[in-house]
Amino acid sequence: MDLVLDADQRRFRDEVRAFLQDALTDGLRAGQSRVIGVYPEPDVSLAWQRKLFERGWAAPTWPVEHGGTGWTALQRFIFECECAQAGAPLLYPIGIRLVAPVIMAFGSPEQQARWLPRILSGEDYWCQGFSEPGAGSDLGSLSTRAVRDGDEYVINGSKMWTTHAHHANRMFALVRTREAERPSDGISFVAIDLDTPGVEIRPIISIGGDHDVNQVFLSDVRIPAENLIGEENRGWVYAKYLLEFERGYGLFSGRLRASLRRAEAALKAPATPAQRRRIAEVAMELDVFEMLELSVVGTLPNGAAPGPVSSVLKLRASRLKQAVTQLGVELLGADGVRRVEGSPGNILVTDYLNARAATIFGGAAEVQLGIIAKALGGL
Repeated sequence: MDLVLDADQRRFRDEVRAFLQDALTDGLRAGQSRVIGVYPEPDVSLAWQRKLFERGWAAPTWPVEHGGTGWTALQRFIFECECAQAGAPLLYPIGIRLVAPVIMAFGSPEQQARWLPRILSGEDYWCQGFSEPGAGSDLGSLSTRAVRDGDEYVINGSKMWTTHAHHANRMFALVRTREAERPSDGISFVAIDLDTPGVEIRPIISIGGDHDVNQVFLSDVRIPAENLIGEENRGWVYAKYLLEFERGYGLFSGRLRASLRRAEAALKAPATPAQRRRIAEVAMELDVFEMLELSVVGTLPNGAAPGPVSSVLKLRASRLKQAVTQLGVELLGADGVRRVEGSPGNILVTDYLNARAATIFGGAAEVQLGIIAKALGGL
């Protein structure tokens, strides 16, 4: 999609391009290009976050009073698209995009002062403790328990598919603090320092061969009661609020466009009519998604939750990710059925393998369809 920019918007775009030209080193570009998991390794993403932090651009979605940029939705869109086109590393979103809005909305002033600056600067690296071996899409049935003991909670249970827990120093987690008629009514939202005694992290190797996710075991883990975010037994409300940000505030289209360019570059010979048709189909789907994404984000002030429309964005983005990566391996031909270390097609094959889970993690496609149905007509 080609945007018609006015003079101020063109000046902003040129400012972003000049910054990227100066700050985006060959090492950072190479770090992003070799990503084989969902997110870059911390040595890449944090190095880029620190450069953005120094410029004041690390958290465009945050309110200005907490360190945000004050940009309009179109400025955010321009920034994300320019970063994707330049090959800038993808920022790890768990701290900046997910837990930070919850802390801003429901955390105490002390928690905001303690955690938000360290999230913004990259000093703290958070992971998300939601899913469990017996609670994924049915998250309300989680069984990890936190029992109050004086000024502490004692936590026992385990968390599954915990992205980058092996890199993180802190985890936000949903824990059961009360038995209730509705399981979701007895859940609380807490922060856990991962160097606390009783925390054990075990790797899970994905189909793509990378170590992105883990299982985290919590055995008599004691945390200060002051690490409860918001009110006890209100964690389900906060979790739903967080998931709106996870699903609908990411501006995915710039990265998807970059993935499509990689897919087209995989061709070793002129495209056949069938290949040209398939490339055009995916490109048109991406154009439509860009317009949808910009129209939705454009209605939101910085820091506001997207609401149920986040499920529409998440559903479309995850399906498009699968379509783009499927196209990539198809265009690779015989090279698309194997991974060859160091080859240009290696990233495409790995992206394809990892994208198979895109309609599961962050809320399965079936769950998103249910949310959309309820929002449209109370179905």
